Amino acid sequence: MLSLQRIRDDPESVREGARRKGESAPVDEILALDERARALRASVEGARAEQKRASRELRGAPTDEQRAQLDALKQRIQAEEADLAELETRIATLLLEVPNIPHESVPIGRDEWENVVVRTWGEAPHFNFTPLPHYEIGERLGIFDFERAVKLSGSRFVILRGDGARLQRALTAYMLELATTEHGYTEIAPPYLVRRDAMLGTAQLPKFEDDAYHTEDDLFLIPTGEVPLTNLHSAEILDGAQLPLTYVGFTPCWRREAGAAGKDTRGYVRLHQFEKVEMVRFTTPEASLDELELLTQHAETVLQRLGIHHRVLLMCTGDMGFAQWKKYDVEAWAPGLGRWLEVSSCSVFADFQARRANIRFRRSPGDKPEFVHTLNGSGLAVPRTLDAILEAYQEADGGVRVPEVLRPFMRGQERLGPA
Repeated sequence: MLSLQRIRDDPESVREGARRKGESAPVDEILALDERARALRASVEGARAEQKRASRELRGAPTDEQRAQLDALKQRIQAEEADLAELETRIATLLLEVPNIPHESVPIGRDEWENVVVRTWGEAPHFNFTPLPHYEIGERLGIFDFERAVKLSGSRFVILRGDGARLQRALTAYMLELATTEHGYTEIAPPYLVRRDAMLGTAQLPKFEDDAYHTEDDLFLIPTGEVPLTNLHSAEILDGAQLPLTYVGFTPCWRREAGAAGKDTRGYVRLHQFEKVEMVRFTTPEASLDELELLTQHAETVLQRLGIHHRVLLMCTGDMGFAQWKKYDVEAWAPGLGRWLEVSSCSVFADFQARRANIRFRRSPGDKPEFVHTLNGSGLAVPRTLDAILEAYQEADGGVRVPEVLRPFMRGQERLGPA
């Protein structure tokens, strides 16, 4: 979240930042409540000083009238403190509704059509036949079972069979191997259920609560591995000499997709449950934009090693998320679908998440703690990456070649053949 002081100092930049994202921000209400709170705080402090002074003057045997005056002063202080606590709680709640302000390098735009293509890698594959979408390939190979998934769980779920399950397992194993052995991430296997505070810390709540799966005991199924990985250091003060801290984790993710009615209803694209390899970085404020470039390169490397044609987009203000300071999307080309599939979003949040989760660092022993900057990015989202592989490596007879880098994770298997 943004600090209250920043809203006090420059409310118009906060309003404008929200407008550019297409969001609303209760800036005026926050400032009005803050003015009342500051006046009330001054009144309480004055009343406490008066109480101390009167208590010193009335040592010994105060009269009944003096006792009554002290009691009245005490009751006034208690009432004002209760009102102040209520105001501060309301302000804290409203601060959670204020979006992050986009960095100055983010292009101003209204929607996805105004994102900027930063670079493109590779070339789209060429076929001497009409390429099929992944779901038709999967049916021919017998690796997707949508009907039984519906029987078990309803729409937007899928079952992978045989070689499909093995290929997905190989893909996730390769992503983790690359992140840990070449890119220096520490692997984490986190819980999949988290407390409300963890969801608040990464700005999933309150804005996206309708998209989350919520248990009766106030736990949430994680919508992304970002949530547990970022909150590893909540309420901690880190050693600045150890930054950046970098983590990677493979997790299932659950989302209701409440706002996605009618979108990608066919195939292995937009699901209520899916898998992701997530990368998270904690760094200093001055290094965070460079760290974003590095994080994005790490996501791209996966696609480059797989030989998948892809592009990187710099997201415009209107197509960024609520919490992002700056964001790149990495999109893989799916020749059977004839369109780009987002397989990674790489974001830097400045101190927006760190303030919520109270993650700080000291540059040197004894220095005043500062808020870290947090980053995260998929490395990669598994279903759509699998789709891109199936479509890019398909062959005329319905088979699919296994990318060379995945073969060691499949005991040398080079091809998926028709069932």
